[in-house]
Amino acid sequence: MSSVTVSPKFQVVIPKAARESLRIRPGHKLQVVVFAGQLRFIPVRPLKELRGAYRGVGSNVERDADRI
Repeated sequence: MSSVTVSPKFQVVIPKAARESLRIRPGHKLQVVVFAGQLRFIPVRPLKELRGAYRGVGSNVERDADRI
């Protein structure tokens, strides 16, 4: 786990290992979410990049009798 320091301009540098593992490049957008006292940066991916991410996931699921 890496730590970062907030600059006087409220900027942070994303550690190299994190950038490489998430394939974040200059110009990429990140969604900023505050959740349960945490600040989370979530990469915004284009839909084309997500194509096939859920291949093999079926839509047939068992449902409770009251949900049919």
